[in-house]
Amino acid sequence: MSRLKKIKKRAKRRALRVRKKIKERSNLPRVSVFRSANHVYAQIIDDVGQRTLASCSSLELKDLEGDKKKKANVIGKELAKKAIEKGIAEVVFDRGKFLYHGRVKALADGLKEGGLKV
Repeated sequence: MSRLKKIKKRAKRRALRVRKKIKERSNLPRVSVFRSANHVYAQIIDDVGQRTLASCSSLELKDLEGDKKKKANVIGKELAKKAIEKGIAEVVFDRGKFLYHGRVKALADGLKEGGLKV
């Protein structure tokens, strides 16, 4: 097995492990996060109804300034604003295959600052 395949396999296993723990403990909507080299994407997913309730990304917000962490924080605040408009007050945070630090943590902090209970 090639090195890249092993890395992808470990990342997928890690994401499934995180998601399994979330689904066992709660039936609240979850905030799924994806970060690429340049952008951050987040969406609120209802697993029971199998649909996306709200989403936000750094591609949508054109006038973002600052470093990547500050952009992630603003995206978290914007997503929290959209969620509160739709009547969602509490969510669970799904970090996926990413470690909870840097941009992922900044996005979670933005959600909390925006008024969501994470």
